[in-house]
Amino acid sequence: MAASQIPHPPHQPPPPPLLNSSIQLFPWQPPPPRPPPIPYSLPNTTFLSPPPPPTTTTTVLLKNALGFLSENPISIRPLSWNRPANVPMKVFATSAAPPVIQTSKSSSGDAPTIVDVDLGDRSYPIYIGSGLLNQPDLLQRHVIGKRVLVVTNTTVAPLYLDKVVSALTVGNPNVTVESVILPDGEKYKDMDTLMKVFDKAIESRLDRRCTFVALGGGVIGDMCGYAAASFLRGVNFIQIPTTVMAQVDSSVGGKTGINHRLGKNLIGAFYQPQCVLIDTDTLNTLPDRELASGLAEVIKYGLIRDAPFFEWQEKNMQALMSRDPDAFAYAIKRSCENKAEVVSQDEKESGLRATLNLGHTFGHAIETSYGYGIGFTEKHVAVHTVMAVDYVYRLGGLINPLWNELMTS
Repeated sequence: MAASQIPHPPHQPPPPPLLNSSIQLFPWQPPPPRPPPIPYSLPNTTFLSPPPPPTTTTTVLLKNALGFLSENPISIRPLSWNRPANVPMKVFATSAAPPVIQTSKSSSGDAPTIVDVDLGDRSYPIYIGSGLLNQPDLLQRHVIGKRVLVVTNTTVAPLYLDKVVSALTVGNPNVTVESVILPDGEKYKDMDTLMKVFDKAIESRLDRRCTFVALGGGVIGDMCGYAAASFLRGVNFIQIPTTVMAQVDSSVGGKTGINHRLGKNLIGAFYQPQCVLIDTDTLNTLPDRELASGLAEVIKYGLIRDAPFFEWQEKNMQALMSRDPDAFAYAIKRSCENKAEVVSQDEKESGLRATLNLGHTFGHAIETSYGYGIGFTEKHVAVHTVMAVDYVYRLGGLINPLWNELMTS
C-alpha cells in the first residue's frame, strides 16, 4: 500500500482545559456523603470520590502531598464541619527552621534588620525597618557605576520617587538618576509597557555599569527585574517594594517577567537583585483593603511551612491590621526568612519552591481566562488559597487540621 493510502487514525481532539468560562466557581458545595461513593463533576471534568468520613484517622504524607515537613495521624472532616467553640485549634506542621515567637526589636531604630538570601556568589541582603529611605548608605553601597534608572508607576512616583532620588544622590554628586513612570496595574505588565523602560535606558545612553531600581509593588518589581536581566544582557538592579505582597513575596527570590496574552508570567527570567530594601513606612500610604488582603501572603508561610509563625499571627493580627511597626517588622522578617530558605534550596522552582505558589495558581488561571488584573490581585490571594484547599479535598486529598481551620473558620 502506498504511503499516501495508509489510513490515518481518527482524530483525537485534545482534552478541554480544566478552567473555562462555563465553570461556576462559587458557591462551594460540601462533598456528598458516603455510601455510595459519588464522583464530583464539572463541565468536561470528573473528580475523585470524597475522602472517608470525619471519624476516620489516617497518616497523611504532608511532605509529598502538601509541602509540609512532618507526618502526623490526623482526623479528616468535611468542609461543612464546624469546630465547637471549646475545641482549641492544634497545628501539626513543623517549620524547616522554627522561629522564636516574639516581636522584633523596635523598627524605629537606626539599624535595619537584615535577612540574607544565600545563593553563593549571588547572595544578597534584605534590609527591613522603618525610615530606611532616610539612610542613603543602604542604597548607595549597592549602586554599581554612576548611572541609575528608577522604574516606578503613576501611583508610587508622587509619594516616594523624590525620596529615593535623594537617597541615591545625597553626598554622592557623581551619581545621576533617570526615571521612567509606567501606568499602574497588572494589565500593563506586557511587552509594550516594558519597551518604555528600554526606550528610556537607551535614550539615556546607559551602559553595563548602570543600576536599575524597582520602586513599587509586584508588577513594577517583575518588570524592572526583567528589564535589568535583558538590557545589555544583564545589568544590576535593586528592589524597593512598597506593598505587603511585594515586601514578603515577589521582591525576594529573583522571579521577573511579564505576561503574554496566552498566559501569565510566561516571558521572564530568574534574575537576583543586588539587595532588597523594605522601608516599612511605605505601608503607611497603602489603603486598608490592600494592606489587609496583602497579609494573605504572610499567612501563606504559616500554612505551608511555619506553624509557630501562624500561631503568632493569630495572636498579633490586630496589631498587624493597626499597622504596628514592631509587629509588621517581625511579620515581614519572618516571611522573608521563609522565602529566603526556600529560594536558597530551590532557586529555579524544580520542586520545593512550588509550594510558595499557594493562593496564586488558581488566580493565574482565572486571570488568563478573564483578563489580567481581574482574577488575581492582592485582594484575591486569600480567596484563591481557600479554593486550592477545597480543590485538594475534592480530588480526594487529605488535609492537615490547620488547613481545615482555614476552610471552617
